[in-house]
Amino acid sequence: MDLQQQEDMNGVRMSWNLWPNNKNDMNRIVVPLGCVYTPLKQQTCKGCAAILNPFCFVDFRAKTWTCNFCGYKQPFPPYYAEHISEAQLPQEKTSSTLEYILPNASCLPPVFLFLLDTALNTREDDAEFQKAKETLQTTLQTMPQSTLVGFMSFGALVNVYELGFQEMVKSHAFMGTKAYSREQVAMLLGVGLRNDPRAGARSEAAQRFLLPVQEAEFALNAILEDLKPDSWSLNREKQRVQRCTGGALNIAVGLLETLYAGHAGRIILLTSGPCTAGPGNIVGREKAENMRSHLDLMKEQPNARYAQGAMKFYAGLAARAVSIGHTIDLFACSLDQVGLHEMRVLVERTGGYVVLADGFSTNVFRDSLLKLFSRVDSAGNLDMGFNGKLTAVCSREFKVAGAVGPVCSLRKGGGSVTDAEIGEGGTTVWAVTSLDRSTSIAFYFEVNDDKPATQAAFLQFQTLYHHPSGKKRLRVTTLARAFSDPSLVDIGSAFDQECAAVMVARFCMFQVESQENFDVMRRLDRMLIRIISKFAAYNRGDPSSFQLAEEFTLFPQFVFYLRRSPLLETFNCSPDETAFYRACLVRESVTNSLVMIQPALMEYSFESNAPTPVLLDSLSLKKDVILLLDTFFQVVLWRGEQVQHWFELGYQEKEEYANFKELLIAPAEDAREILAERFPVPKYIQTYANGSQARFVLSRVNPSRTHRTDSSHIADSTTVITDDVSLRTFMESLIKYAVAS
Repeated sequence: MDLQQQEDMNGVRMSWNLWPNNKNDMNRIVVPLGCVYTPLKQQTCKGCAAILNPFCFVDFRAKTWTCNFCGYKQPFPPYYAEHISEAQLPQEKTSSTLEYILPNASCLPPVFLFLLDTALNTREDDAEFQKAKETLQTTLQTMPQSTLVGFMSFGALVNVYELGFQEMVKSHAFMGTKAYSREQVAMLLGVGLRNDPRAGARSEAAQRFLLPVQEAEFALNAILEDLKPDSWSLNREKQRVQRCTGGALNIAVGLLETLYAGHAGRIILLTSGPCTAGPGNIVGREKAENMRSHLDLMKEQPNARYAQGAMKFYAGLAARAVSIGHTIDLFACSLDQVGLHEMRVLVERTGGYVVLADGFSTNVFRDSLLKLFSRVDSAGNLDMGFNGKLTAVCSREFKVAGAVGPVCSLRKGGGSVTDAEIGEGGTTVWAVTSLDRSTSIAFYFEVNDDKPATQAAFLQFQTLYHHPSGKKRLRVTTLARAFSDPSLVDIGSAFDQECAAVMVARFCMFQVESQENFDVMRRLDRMLIRIISKFAAYNRGDPSSFQLAEEFTLFPQFVFYLRRSPLLETFNCSPDETAFYRACLVRESVTNSLVMIQPALMEYSFESNAPTPVLLDSLSLKKDVILLLDTFFQVVLWRGEQVQHWFELGYQEKEEYANFKELLIAPAEDAREILAERFPVPKYIQTYANGSQARFVLSRVNPSRTHRTDSSHIADSTTVITDDVSLRTFMESLIKYAVAS
């Protein structure tokens, strides 16, 4: 079975599909040992809580099964025993991934609490505000009618609206500059604290603020039609508007803590600027004070003084949201920064989505918000999971170092947890408050020092979550991986270079949170030198004799493009943009993550009837072709110099040039397919050679032809003006260091 088939069956990709025998061998293979897992009355072992799986030994005569994790032998219950035999195996023995619908575990419908920013940065932003309201009204029509909805607005004040009050628009106003406790929010709203989690959303207090869409639609439309921009900010020429984003989120979490704790819920924040007042503010009111940049944060300049306090505040909000099982999504719709750098911890730990758009009028915002509710399964339920908990059960040969992804550690340690933590570590149980088809988590393992007692290591993931249908579900995936020969001769053939590249990239995202980018890149380079010197054939000191094993040929290329990507390269990126790129990487699948690391480039020309994959290289930027670049965050349609000239002359409008018209249409249609499938919706850019937005292409291609190279023999390609080294130079230096090590 190949790697893709394994992923299709279990949703798991391993960096190494043969495991080292001990900790010393694990250090020798350099690349982290781990996996990327995409998760979406069972038989439980009494010894370790693992669940019956294909690797357990079953004694059909004695009607018992032996746990492959701890060796505990136990009988089947009568209702299992009477229906199983060697000819009729338990379902758990036939599939390594199963999903159980728990019969007596019902849950309430999910709630979506919208927070709309009413503080306009300029008087010209009124049109943007109207677009935000229109999109919200359209969204209500696409939401499943049984889901619950609530609404809040914020500017200088925070307003919580009573959707259950039909006679008129009624709201409760809070000071945006004050950090209210849960008890204060409950008291001021007059709802009281609810101690019985079974009371649910149909209580009288909850129905004042949270109603099913079909009951709330009329009231919410009336609120949106009546809603006006915030009028408190007067001196906009010299001061930023007063926007209390942190205060609004704090009250939203307090509201759901009181009314809907322990049930499925999302807080959806729609904001158009930075928090300038109250808890979580990231910048001062005076426009003379610039927004913090990467350099300001690194040198701890005065305008970066808010960052640490804001991050601490949002981390506290994240912990409160996780404790009640709720997710926080952020739609940042502004040309300026909104504070995503500080709020990333809030979104990431609660498993929320991040959408970065230039404004509320853009397709990126509108289509992403609509797509959030338009993705449904065959039964019409939202295609997502809520309030999940993921448990990793390990056999005794290895331990869990941590997880990097949209999860939060629940700090439930034990003998299967390493001392050193990676990402969200110190536990074998994580909160996963939001799940969808692409939610992927990277787990990092450490092999014990002892010689393995068995021929294989066993790993089981148990994901318990609320399904929108109103039932709790448990998805169980069980894996086994053999140990390699002590000499590590065979382990190279079990290397998954795509998964390894993604795991290394996520590990770098964890490291840059506490270290300088330069140090992370230097450590990345040393790791790459060590691994290729370990798994390549060469004569010491002779670069021409270097030959890399087939399973590793693409790995150096992935690392090269990772170093050049905005995931690690912060030049010409704001802290918010960098936070957005990194937040997307740590939640997406291996395939999508590879597109972020090394974008896909397709060529359209008269020479071929179908699009052709080409190298991500400046040599591919030819005059007579059209290129489609997919970076995951942007989809860029680039026309060569000659094609653009024909386009400007209008050849596509003439019947005799119908083939040219077809050439123009093909990449545009493929781009639309990408935009329709992906979430968040990427930004669509059309440009041409030497155009102002051609930088989106030039910054990502390998600069094999630059203003410093002799390129007279390749005159039909585009020159890239850069001091960056090319892939060829990078590989030559890499091989030089490898053969000398």
